[in-house]
Amino acid sequence: MKTPFKNIYQQLRLNRWIVLSVVLVSGLVCIISMTMVARMHQNSLNNAFMVNDMGDVIPLKLIDQRENLEVEALSHLEEFHRLFYGVDAANYERHMEKALWLGNASVDALYRQKKADGLYNRLMQYSLVQQVERIHSKIDITMEPYSFETRTVFSINRGGITDTYELVTSGKLISVERHFPHNPHGLLITDFYENSLHKLEENEATEK
Repeated sequence: MKTPFKNIYQQLRLNRWIVLSVVLVSGLVCIISMTMVARMHQNSLNNAFMVNDMGDVIPLKLIDQRENLEVEALSHLEEFHRLFYGVDAANYERHMEKALWLGNASVDALYRQKKADGLYNRLMQYSLVQQVERIHSKIDITMEPYSFETRTVFSINRGGITDTYELVTSGKLISVERHFPHNPHGLLITDFYENSLHKLEENEATEK
């Protein structure tokens, strides 16, 4: 003879198995999810993604990013030094405007100092031409901000006389938003400093 209690016990037993099943399945799902997240995180450490003009997502290796970063950083430094030190009476204002987009307040402070010292007035007064001959930069991209040192060889033409100098500058690079066309590399020079400047003899200028 069936009693209501027996039905209740059967129902409770069934409910218990259902609860245990749900708990086990939930635990299994959590374990699988955590494993997938850990794997995705590990993959993300070795890959980055970009979207091309067709809207496709393309994976990029971080090593490629570092190589691209070094190329862009060297290009950024070369562009800045050519603008900042390759000046004459006709172009210095235009060059300074472009150069100031590539550096922070430390670059602006140096520009204002040179202006206060009368450098640009002398360019106009004596029609001097300061031309960059060579630029060589070393940069450490292992950690941001990226420190650099740049050697710039430039000449100053004073009519019939040309003097050549080597300038050593240093500073750091930080990543910023790309700004076309003013700052296409998305880098900014900080802590910029002129370490040394010396005149090169004719044989030194040729060797360097």
